[in-house]
Amino acid sequence: MEKRQRPLLILGTRTLAVEIADLASEIPGVEVAGFVENENRDKCHDTLEGLPIHWVDELARMKDTHMAIGGLATTHRSRFILQAAACGVQFATLVHPRARISSRACLGDGTFVSAGSIVSAHCVLGPHVFVNRGVLIGHHTEIGVFATIQPGANIAGRCRIEEHAYIGMGALVVDNITIGAYSFIGAGSLVSKDMPDHVQAVGAPARVIQRNFEGK
Repeated sequence: MEKRQRPLLILGTRTLAVEIADLASEIPGVEVAGFVENENRDKCHDTLEGLPIHWVDELARMKDTHMAIGGLATTHRSRFILQAAACGVQFATLVHPRARISSRACLGDGTFVSAGSIVSAHCVLGPHVFVNRGVLIGHHTEIGVFATIQPGANIAGRCRIEEHAYIGMGALVVDNITIGAYSFIGAGSLVSKDMPDHVQAVGAPARVIQRNFEGK
């Protein structure tokens, strides 16, 4: 519980960061204290939702008093998160009270599970996974670091979603499927066979339309 008692900083200043702040404010024991910017320092002169915007380097002096969580859906948020980690900040693992997480599941540091999502028994979600609202994740599924699962996606049991993979809104992944690292599954797609690393796939059934893809 010690981690939850520290004020929370959201890494990002875009619209999703605002939504994450709103959802986090509904989690008992979480106090959202501000946002963090790493691209445009001029933003730090303003406020967002009435809260301060800090420059990323300031995290070094806040590392013992605050926690952080990613506020970007792109899998390239890893760059921002690694910047924050280099400052020594610790990361919160947050689950909205209207989500259901099996007691037999495991969530990594920095993972966020939004409202209405279900994470089933014996699932393992690595660090900094973003699970948007209304996602279903079946039993014994593993999801790698920095993966993004967008609203309404349904991932069946015994699947493996590799690092930096992006599963689009409403996508359906049948059981025993592997989605490769840095791959992108388009919204509404039906994935019925394994997808390799670094591909973009869309459709029902999903087919590869681009290779050498570097995440979304």
